[in-house]
Amino acid sequence: MGHVVPPEAAALLERARRIVVVTGAGISAESGVPTFRDALTGLWQRFDAQALATPQAFEDDPDLVWGWYEWRRSAVRRARPNAGHAAVAAIEARVPGTVVVTQNVDDLHERAGSTDPVHLHGSLFAPRCSGCSRPASLPDVADEPAGGRRVPPPRCAACAAPVRPGVVWFGEALPQAALDRAVEAAASCDLLVTVGTSGLVYPAAEIPQVAARLGATVIQVNPDETPLDAVAEVNLRGPAARVLPALVAAAWGDTMPT
Repeated sequence: MGHVVPPEAAALLERARRIVVVTGAGISAESGVPTFRDALTGLWQRFDAQALATPQAFEDDPDLVWGWYEWRRSAVRRARPNAGHAAVAAIEARVPGTVVVTQNVDDLHERAGSTDPVHLHGSLFAPRCSGCSRPASLPDVADEPAGGRRVPPPRCAACAAPVRPGVVWFGEALPQAALDRAVEAAASCDLLVTVGTSGLVYPAAEIPQVAARLGATVIQVNPDETPLDAVAEVNLRGPAARVLPALVAAAWGDTMPT
């Protein structure tokens, strides 16, 4: 069954000329990608996900942390972009210059057709050296076992230090170039659509607020209430894979997969 979109939301999207779409864990969870709130299983069930995602954890036990990220990367490879990801790509195709900003570390936006999403929290698919920060190639790996395993990280070709996941860990700063690009886009857009974000993780949660303060309209797509309800002119309650295709179809008459 399709989602009913208020006419004012469709009109806002249809009229917009400079759009920013900000996505969080909710959109990828609909493709089966585990979020940090999900209970861990197998080897990982005795760990808190937040305890594995720190520089200290990698320093203390690189095989454990690298193994966990290889397990996560394997899970993402098995996942497929959903209709929400496809709708984001459809907005980009309709409105050239649209900027997609994601807190997700997967590649589902790229696989759905988004050309150059801004990864605020890095990517599972862009490892780098823990010593000299040189980009490293991904190891060829078969599907990780469901229960997980310890995996020694590769060594840097330049300095032989262990290669680390190219993600932002707790206690680390966001990549400055990505943050600058996201804030600049938010400051100059006329419409910002925030999708599946909690509104609790800073500085990412500040981006819709920047847009609103500088005069842009904010549409929020989320099944639940969030702190961003207060800055959103329109709150569309529901999962991204249903709401976003309906919003695109209402704005432009495009038939989207659901």
